Amino acid sequence: MKINTPTPHNQAKLGEIAKTVLMPGDPLRAKYIAENFLEDAKLYNNVRGMLGYTGKYKGVTISVQGSGMGVPSMAIYSKELFEGYDVDNIIRIGSAGSLDNDNACDECKSVDLGDIVIAEDVITDSNYIEANEYDVFPSASEKLLNLAKEECKDLSNVKFGTIYTSDTFYKSHNLLENVSKNPVLCVEMETLALYTNAIVANKNALALFTVTDKLLRGILVPSEDRQTGLNQMIKLALEIAVKLEKERE
Repeated sequence: MKINTPTPHNQAKLGEIAKTVLMPGDPLRAKYIAENFLEDAKLYNNVRGMLGYTGKYKGVTISVQGSGMGVPSMAIYSKELFEGYDVDNIIRIGSAGSLDNDNACDECKSVDLGDIVIAEDVITDSNYIEANEYDVFPSASEKLLNLAKEECKDLSNVKFGTIYTSDTFYKSHNLLENVSKNPVLCVEMETLALYTNAIVANKNALALFTVTDKLLRGILVPSEDRQTGLNQMIKLALEIAVKLEKERE
């Protein structure tokens, strides 16, 4: 039986978190979104500094909460949101690195700085699925993917495809080059856990990324341009959340 008490990592009471949650990795980005995009945003969680807020965007109640870095952190927070707080939809919004290099596959070479990548499915070096004995293929929820494609139909800088979730941030140049021979659009560190947990809980998940660097070429988006690109991704995620609510009505 569900009770009106927090999970070990979230002090929110039942009913304080919306059915759709945006999840950046950085909790300070959750604060930024709450302050700059949501109306009447209220803080519901500050346990371990993993900030979570609920507010309104275009009249729709939406929550935003940090996930932290890496598969283990995303695994904890997304599982508790899905199973402890009955959240239906989690939309990950993060930054990612392109694997463009001279020997890379066409998919890797097609991604430019500032592009938005939407993950249809995931390949990985993580053992998260095997360790939990899950029999799943980590992929985006069809419902959210279709809404994203509809929302992005007129945007030229959005790409859909496979991404790579790595358990290692400081991966060697040679290992990244080997990954780049696979048909992947970018590399990041959390989506495998989110997609797996959503499938296991029979919930919905989607991951969006702004490409902020070309890892193998050592090229970064200039700091003054980074937030502009992230804002486009944030607005896109919020519009998808609004469409979800309209469908539910």
